[in-house]
Amino acid sequence: MSSTLLEVTRAAHEEVERLERLVVKDLQTEPTSNKGRLFQTHRVRNMIDTITATTEKLVEIYEDKDNARKDEIAALGGQTATGTNVFSAFYDRLKEIREYHRRHPAARVVDANEEYENLLKEEPLIEFSGEEAFGRFLDLHELFNQYINSKFGEHIEYSAYLDVFSQPLKIPRKMKMTRQYREYMENLLEYLIYFFQRTEPLQDLDRIFSKVEADFEEQWANGMIPGWDTEDQENGHVPSEHTVIDLDYYSTVEELLEVGPEKLKEALAALGLKSGGTVQQRAERLFLTKHTPLEKLDKKHFAKGSRGPEKNGVAAPPQEVGNLKDIALMEAKMQKLCDLLEETIERTKQNVEKKQALTYEEMEAEREEQEETQVDTESDDEEQQIYNPLKLPMGWDGKPIPYWLYKLHGLGQEFKCEICGNYSYWGRRAFERHFKEWRHQHGMRCLGIPNTKNFNEITSIEEAKDLWKKIQERQGVNKWRPDLEEEYEDKEGNIYNKKTYTDLQRQGLI
Repeated sequence: MSSTLLEVTRAAHEEVERLERLVVKDLQTEPTSNKGRLFQTHRVRNMIDTITATTEKLVEIYEDKDNARKDEIAALGGQTATGTNVFSAFYDRLKEIREYHRRHPAARVVDANEEYENLLKEEPLIEFSGEEAFGRFLDLHELFNQYINSKFGEHIEYSAYLDVFSQPLKIPRKMKMTRQYREYMENLLEYLIYFFQRTEPLQDLDRIFSKVEADFEEQWANGMIPGWDTEDQENGHVPSEHTVIDLDYYSTVEELLEVGPEKLKEALAALGLKSGGTVQQRAERLFLTKHTPLEKLDKKHFAKGSRGPEKNGVAAPPQEVGNLKDIALMEAKMQKLCDLLEETIERTKQNVEKKQALTYEEMEAEREEQEETQVDTESDDEEQQIYNPLKLPMGWDGKPIPYWLYKLHGLGQEFKCEICGNYSYWGRRAFERHFKEWRHQHGMRCLGIPNTKNFNEITSIEEAKDLWKKIQERQGVNKWRPDLEEEYEDKEGNIYNKKTYTDLQRQGLI
C-alpha cells in the first residue's frame, strides 16, 4: 500500500524515528567485553548510516524537482484534468483500496517492532587478523618488513619498530623524498585508518582529518612543520649567494667567460647542471638559462642523478613542492591517528614483549583460556544481573568488592590530575600509580617536560612548569658543554675547543 509518494514519505519518517529509538536503547546497555563493545558500536553505526540515507531520500522528496508530490497533493484535493471533483477523487481512491484487498485476501499486518528489535541482537561481521585479537592489538608485521628492507629504515626488532614507526622525525629528510618512503607512508596511513574505522566506528574521522589539515596548512605556510622547515639544515650548510650569477649583466657568452672557470662551475652546480667541460662549454651551458627556464631545458644538460635544482638551494619546481607537502600531510595524519590509538599501541608493545617469553604451546593455551573465560563471563551476565546499589568497583570474579575493602583502600576518595585533563582517580593507590601510566606520561609529553621522579605528586600544570624551569636553571650552571669545554689538539700542539677544531678541520686549515 506504499505506492503513493505521501505513503513513502510517511514510512521513511517512521523508519527514522524507530531507528533513533533503537540507537538510544542500544547505547543504554553497557557491554561487558571488548567484543560486545565492538558489536554495539558497529550496530549503532549501521543504524546511523541507514538514518542518513533515508533522510537524504526525504530531502529529495521535499525538494520535489519533478513536481510529483505537488501533483499528488492536488489529486487528493480532487483536481483532475476536467476540473475539481472531490467526490470522484474519493471514490477512485476507495476503489483502488478495495481492489488491492481483493487481490490479496490473505495479507496480514506485519509488526515492524519485531523486525527492528532483531537489529539489537545482530552481530556484525568485522574482519580482524589473528594478531589483532579482535581489535585489541595492532598488526604491523607487513609494514615492519617494508621498513627494515628499505633504504630509509634500519634493521631492528619488531618490538623496537613499535616505538619508532610513529616518529618520522628520526628519518632524514632526503630519504623522505623517495618513492619508496611515499609508498611506505601511504600503506601505513591506510592501515591505521582501516584499523581505526573497525575499532572506533562512531568516531568522525573526516572531521578529525579536516582539523588536522587546517592546522597543517597554517603551519606549512609559516614553515613551522617539524623536520620540513628548511631543507639545508640536514646538510649542515646554507647555499651561498655568490654561487648564483646574475645573467642580466651579460649579453654574450664572451662576456660571461670573464667570470672564471671556478665561478662558472659553482653556478652550474647550484642549478643542478653539468659543470664539466671547457670554460667555453660551461659559459654556453650557463648562458642557456638566461632565456630558457630550467623546466624546459633538455635533460642532457643536467648532471647525472640530479632530480632538479632544489638540491643546490634554488627553489624546487611546484610539482616537487606539492609532493613534499603531501608526504608531510600524511605524516601529520599518521601522528594524529597514533595519538588516538596510543593506548592500543602501548597494549601491543606489552603483548609483543609477553609473547617473546612464551612458547607456541603456551600462547595457544593462553588464547584458548581467554576465549573460554570470555564465553563464561558472557553467559553468566545473561543469566543473572548483579545487584550493586552502591556502585562498588568490580573484583576479579566480576562481582562487587566488599564494602569494608572499599572503605579500607579509600576508593571513595577522589583525586584529580590537571595534567591528565582533570581525569579522576579513586583511591590513593590508583592516584600514586597513575604517575607512571600512559595518560600522565602523554600529558607531561605535551607540556615538553620529562616524566621523572622529581614531578611525583604534582598534578598542577603551573607547578610542573615552575619546577621544570627551576631544574633547567640549576642544570644550566653545572651543565657540561662539550662544544666549548671539550679540548682538541692539532699536529702542531695547538689547543682548540671542539667547535673551533671541527670548523677549521672542515675548511682544511688543520
